[in-house]
Amino acid sequence: MIIYLHGFRSSPQSYKARSLKQHMESLGLGSLFWCEALPYSPLDAIALIETQIAASSTPVTLVGSSLGGYYATYLAEKHSIKAALINPAVVAHLSLADYVGPQTNLYTNEVFDFSEAHIDALRTMEVTTLSTPQHFLLLVETGDEVLDYRQAVEKYKGCEQVVLEGGDHSFTQFDAYRDQIIAFAETGPIHLPTTG
Repeated sequence: MIIYLHGFRSSPQSYKARSLKQHMESLGLGSLFWCEALPYSPLDAIALIETQIAASSTPVTLVGSSLGGYYATYLAEKHSIKAALINPAVVAHLSLADYVGPQTNLYTNEVFDFSEAHIDALRTMEVTTLSTPQHFLLLVETGDEVLDYRQAVEKYKGCEQVVLEGGDHSFTQFDAYRDQIIAFAETGPIHLPTTG
């Protein structure tokens, strides 16, 4: 089961979420994909994701973008499961501190209040040391204009990493790496060619 976690102010309508869903459906794996709108409250978002993890009858791999990557790191460590991280927020309570106040969802135009309590909740989820680096796949683009990719490269040292020149925060080359994500999750019949 792949559980996709979208980013701050994003939704299941984001390009990456829709692209991965459609690709898995084309491979006959549609029933093994889950993505729903995450609550704006970090604690509520974690509770929703954990309910889905518990309900899954197959091993879960989290795929998290930006803030979703931060959530995925916390939950992968807590539940000893895999996580693929796409331009992840490394220290979300710091990178989102400037966003306290009214915010608008980029897809639904819904307005919500992002509070200091939300920042405090994010602080409690910070993972300072990865206990199982092999559980993580990091995908970043150096042109990320929102987050410094070098922080992620350092944080996830020892993990499988894909570092691509250029791009932006949306991870522009996502489609080329969908099969690698599925193979990492060991969800379906994807066999990537070996090199060397």
